[in-house]
Amino acid sequence: QVQLVESGGGLVQPGGSLRLSCVASGSIFSIRFMGWYRQAPGKQRELVASTTTGGTTTYADSVKGRFTISRDSAGNTVYLQMNSLKFEDTAVYYCNVKDWAGGFYWGQGTQVTVSS
Repeated sequence: QVQLVESGGGLVQPGGSLRLSCVASGSIFSIRFMGWYRQAPGKQRELVASTTTGGTTTYADSVKGRFTISRDSAGNTVYLQMNSLKFEDTAVYYCNVKDWAGGFYWGQGTQVTVSS
């Protein structure tokens, strides 16, 4: 089992930056994938960025060049650095972790609002 605690959301003006954090606890030795999804009102949840234990990172086209996903050396914290934020980045952001045993875990979500 893996527990996830997110932080770092908030209100920011267009062009601003935020950094989201997600700390995993529990069976962290078994993590193979850590990612960030987001869900805006009336829209489906979408993958924003992800990283694997093998070092592969992926980004949604809409955030390439603006967002950066990283993981700490201990392997239990994943970050999402979000720069040049736009109105359309407004959403609830969820941390997601997959482990080698087939487990699939979600954080509680953190609200990001981009508004002037």
